[in-house]
Amino acid sequence: MKAKTKVRELTGYLKELQDAVGDKLRVELPDRLLFRYDALLQGEVPLAVVMAETTEDVARTLKICDHHDLPVIPRGGASGLSGGVVPVKPSVVISTTRMKGLKIDREGMTATVQPGVINQELQDALKPFGLYYPPDPQSGRQATIGGNIGENAGGPMCLKKGVTGDYVLELEFVTMQGDVYRMDRSGVDLPGLLIGSEGTLAFVTEAKLRLAVLPRYTQTARAIFNTLEDAGKAVALITARGLTPAKLELMDRASINAVEDAFSLGLPREAEAVLVCDTDGNDLQEVLAEIQAVKQAFDDAGATSSQIAQNEKEAEALWKARKSISPSLGRIRPQRMNEDIVVPRSKLPVVMREIRALGDASPFPLAIFGHAGDGNLHPNIMYSKQTDSWDEVDHLAHEIARVAIKYGGVLSGEHGIGLAKKPFMLEATPRPTLEAYWAVKKTLDPKNLMNPGKVLPELASN
Repeated sequence: MKAKTKVRELTGYLKELQDAVGDKLRVELPDRLLFRYDALLQGEVPLAVVMAETTEDVARTLKICDHHDLPVIPRGGASGLSGGVVPVKPSVVISTTRMKGLKIDREGMTATVQPGVINQELQDALKPFGLYYPPDPQSGRQATIGGNIGENAGGPMCLKKGVTGDYVLELEFVTMQGDVYRMDRSGVDLPGLLIGSEGTLAFVTEAKLRLAVLPRYTQTARAIFNTLEDAGKAVALITARGLTPAKLELMDRASINAVEDAFSLGLPREAEAVLVCDTDGNDLQEVLAEIQAVKQAFDDAGATSSQIAQNEKEAEALWKARKSISPSLGRIRPQRMNEDIVVPRSKLPVVMREIRALGDASPFPLAIFGHAGDGNLHPNIMYSKQTDSWDEVDHLAHEIARVAIKYGGVLSGEHGIGLAKKPFMLEATPRPTLEAYWAVKKTLDPKNLMNPGKVLPELASN
């Protein structure tokens, strides 16, 4: 005879949540432990977890939490690198991983998705229709569309195609009070406020997204540079000549050597930088002409070598080094602090020099790579939780952020502010702007219960 499972008797707010969402509620410690972290940090063990499937599940949960003054953490794939879904106080986590609804309007070139759809799942569903969703964060195989909206995620293609906010047509969202709204971007753009707000204003439960037609042709080129200045000059020349590649990615010497140590791809270890570029479109002659123009810009800027892939296999080989950086760095130290600064393209060489100097003076290996076309750099600090000081890691990250601010840059291009960069906001953002952010927050979430402790630093008057 099969033994009966002992059912825990719940009381108070847990009983109310159980009555509202049934067996979608998780209250046992082993279940809750899984929801205290993202890809960078870990925090408080949540009080409970709701595996939401519908907008109604979210609305009921939020209403109960608001009544009991319980903080709520919206959580998707937890691939974030800023502590954005890490609870900083006892909270209820609402997971979107079961919110997988997806409808494609081929004629209208739109997709209506629930927040738990993974970016790659959407791309796979669109491909048979000859369509795609351009925002393509590197974590696309894990990151959810809800998370992409929360972070206003970009990716390698954002140079030409734009970021998440450029493709959101409508949002359905639930306020902390449990009220459900659906709005498009016409008139007062309230959905625009939610995009990039990192789940601190309201809970997104559905999005209507604009799609694009897959380009028929793609060409790839790669160049090697002996100095960062020459690589930076190449990026500036490409822009100045009116070229708009689909992707333009950069890796520094530390990244090159990490990849060589791990995979032996034949990259020149002495090189200071590698640039890899794609052009795409539906007119083959235009795409070919553009990649030739990119190669000319590489050469004019002083590349020691440059090449254009002659077929798809060669193109994959040229991109392999760039795509191998993350697994290569993981062999050096088990943890990485992945910075996400954006600086003017003209400042790329001096910014990279100063960041390299900071890394050399620190106890940590540091590699720099990123989306050079839009000035989005990812300096990666490699460390071990077991042997290294988090305070020292955080200090180095703060110094890197100061370099970005010094040269007119910003703290985040696509990973968000979250918990890790919140203290930097006091230096990067004028106080009147922070006060305006807080005013919006207090209007939509007067009790500060929606993903509290993220993005916005406390101000003296708050």
